[in-house]
Amino acid sequence: MASALEIADLHKSFKTGFIPKKKQILKGISLTVNRGEIFGYLGPNGAGKTTTIKCVLGLIFPDRGDIRVLEKPHLSLPAKEQIGFLPENPYFHDYLNANEFLQYYSRLFKRRDGAGDQKIQDLIKLVGLEKSAHVRLRKFSRGMLQRIGLAQALINEPRLVILDEPLGGLDPLGRKEIRDVIVRLRDEGKTVFLSSHILQDIEMICDRVAIIVDGRIVNQGELRSLISEKLLFTEILLSGIDEKALAGMGESVGTQAGRILLKVSDEEKIGRVIKLVEAQKGKIHSLVPRTETLEDYFVGKVKG
Repeated sequence: MASALEIADLHKSFKTGFIPKKKQILKGISLTVNRGEIFGYLGPNGAGKTTTIKCVLGLIFPDRGDIRVLEKPHLSLPAKEQIGFLPENPYFHDYLNANEFLQYYSRLFKRRDGAGDQKIQDLIKLVGLEKSAHVRLRKFSRGMLQRIGLAQALINEPRLVILDEPLGGLDPLGRKEIRDVIVRLRDEGKTVFLSSHILQDIEMICDRVAIIVDGRIVNQGELRSLISEKLLFTEILLSGIDEKALAGMGESVGTQAGRILLKVSDEEKIGRVIKLVEAQKGKIHSLVPRTETLEDYFVGKVKG
């Protein structure tokens, strides 16, 4: 399968402190992002996610290693023309409104025709800012700036879109809408490299992930191959029963409005709980099996 991004044995260090001392940030990063997929890049703060992205973009230069974008050297103009980028904390000219802002970036890519104007309107609609198209960016919330930043990253119709924490500052509805946009980009044949700490969103939309801890990739691959489908426990929400009668059945993890949330790790005890509830004429509101999540896997790797 053709690759959109290849990183091989990437190293990067910085000099820090009053008496400069080298601190190694990237310690031999290697990964491959296939064309037409959403690739999640996960890691705790300070692990090296943003440093990796800056090396790919040519904003900083690695000590050693090789980077190729769409099978071309990453610093070559043909490669750079095919990249769209949204940084974690974007800073824009806040005296421009959304329309003017995108027109400015469109002209940087030498788009001065009517098709460029139509592209701007399509992007504003795509990120849900139609009602704010003539509002100056200084009045935008953080979530709105993330949206216009995503539109900016798509103005040149890139084949590789690199997003550094694109869901930060968004409310749940905004996160869903941006997730839908990212999935739509993949459906259109684009490749999305997504760095995020919001693991639920990564789990929903990513085809493959890589986990970086302390400057090293500790694992990468398809989510279904990384996360075990083994049943960890079952959550049972019930009411109308004496909590003392549940002793030894499982772990009571809370009560609310007369309902008991029971965490049962032994599958054989689930049937006993159901029979007990029936015998005491109680009620089971929900019974939810819990398998390993990306968050469980991620925490295990980080704490390792």
